[in-house]
Amino acid sequence: MGTEPVVRNARRDDVMAICRFGEEHVRAHYTPLIGAEAADKQVRMWWHETDIGGAVSCCSVVVADDGGRLVGVGQRGRDGDAHVIYKLYVHPGHRGGGLGPRLLDALIGQLPVDAERLYIKHFVANERAGAFCEREGFTVERIEPSSTGDPGLGVVWRARNLH
Repeated sequence: MGTEPVVRNARRDDVMAICRFGEEHVRAHYTPLIGAEAADKQVRMWWHETDIGGAVSCCSVVVADDGGRLVGVGQRGRDGDAHVIYKLYVHPGHRGGGLGPRLLDALIGQLPVDAERLYIKHFVANERAGAFCEREGFTVERIEPSSTGDPGLGVVWRARNLH
């Protein structure tokens, strides 16, 4: 039996692997949910070297490393005063083994000790993400409709109290 992937803070030398992860897995994940055009847009906007490199340099990205192969990514950030998880993705071959909660725990571990709430957001069409968030104690706070009018492209904001 192999070893478990190691969840750790992302390093500068992980940036290109994180970008490739988005290209290879995020696009494929989103295409059936939100369509190829919207999936391509997500990857172009949020999985490029400048965005990922900036987040890594701010120490707000964690990765799951399976013997030098990236199998999961999590990224947090801020929306005003709110702490938000913007990315939380696990390679399809590693789903169901507890890696998602481990990435989430690593991101929570990076938060200031006085952080009281954590938000996470996902597309309405991403029912798997919704189920994960519910299992992890996040409740729906609001749903922002899509500017395109496509209900699946709406964004669900969920919150979890940390203390």
